[in-house]
Amino acid sequence: MTRRSTPAVGDADPTSPPESPVQVVGLPRRAVAQRAATRAQAAALARARRRRWRRTLVVAAAVALLAGAVVASLSVGSRAVPPEQVWRALLHPDDSVAATIVRGQRLPRTLLAIEIGAALGVAGAVMQALTRNPLADPGILGVNAGASLAVVSAVALTGFVGVWFYLWFAFAGAAFAATAVYLLGAVAGAFATPARLALAGVAISAAAGSLVQTVILTDQRAFNEFRFWAAGSLEGRRWEILLAVTPFVAAGLLLAAAVAPALNVLALGSDTGAALGARPRVTAAVAMAAVTLLCGAATAAVGPIGFVGLGVPLLARVLVGQDQRWIVLVTLLYAPVLVLLADVVGRRLVSGAEVQVGIITAVVGGPVFVAVVRRRRVAM
Repeated sequence: MTRRSTPAVGDADPTSPPESPVQVVGLPRRAVAQRAATRAQAAALARARRRRWRRTLVVAAAVALLAGAVVASLSVGSRAVPPEQVWRALLHPDDSVAATIVRGQRLPRTLLAIEIGAALGVAGAVMQALTRNPLADPGILGVNAGASLAVVSAVALTGFVGVWFYLWFAFAGAAFAATAVYLLGAVAGAFATPARLALAGVAISAAAGSLVQTVILTDQRAFNEFRFWAAGSLEGRRWEILLAVTPFVAAGLLLAAAVAPALNVLALGSDTGAALGARPRVTAAVAMAAVTLLCGAATAAVGPIGFVGLGVPLLARVLVGQDQRWIVLVTLLYAPVLVLLADVVGRRLVSGAEVQVGIITAVVGGPVFVAVVRRRRVAM
């Protein structure tokens, strides 16, 4: 009788399959992966929370700065008006000199500065996102050149002068130039890529600029009117100018807000954006319409004002990141602050005279432009 031996404790059962090394170390690896995923998720939530708080603080600071700039714009001028008199003139108007100055002159000028700053800033933000170029300015579409050509042509052909007269000519010229840039960039049915738009804008601007120089050199009246308009000034702008451009600016801001999510998708590239459901042609057309309305109305009302559409979107991108929705919101708040403060400084810089807003913003924006150009890489 054969006796069957039993395996000793610790010996492997020869009838059972050997254990896999993955089974032995699987649980520890899985546990480590789970802990790493938990830590990564917690870190992501912490970053999102910090980003949300930072953006909230940026918006709150912008609102505070805008309120202070509005008070300064209503108070500072050739005749200083204390803030308490400004408040009284706004809420309880009377026939006093302070009420006449605040409500008749400085209030429409302040509201127009807010509107123009928001229009130029948001137009620059949309233009930079559309062309994926951090140095893009609304003038790259030939808007300023088209408006300038329309102004000098209208004055030279008709002999009429005045802001209200050439307001509509300037807007029509800006719209025509932007439309020509888009059609030239989308020639032969091709997609209007950022490079095509930029090249078309440079070509239209150069052609329009040469025609402007030809007209003003042959017509003294057009030259006199153009040199004041081209400096970019809020002086003498009243309620009728504000009411005339408000519908166009409002429509442009709505289009810019609507196209911001699609611009976020197209930032990944036209092919990738199309694969994710975006429509590059429609997005480009809507963005061009927004820039035309915003920059055209602003340029027609006060003349070309530089660096607002360049510097403020760059600042917004540094403060809130690459999300175009937040960039548009922050630019909408900070750009009017720049225009208002430039206007206030221009009133007090020279005794007995005013320095145009366009000159002040150029002085402020020049160093910003040089600093951006000298950087090795600008994030977009």
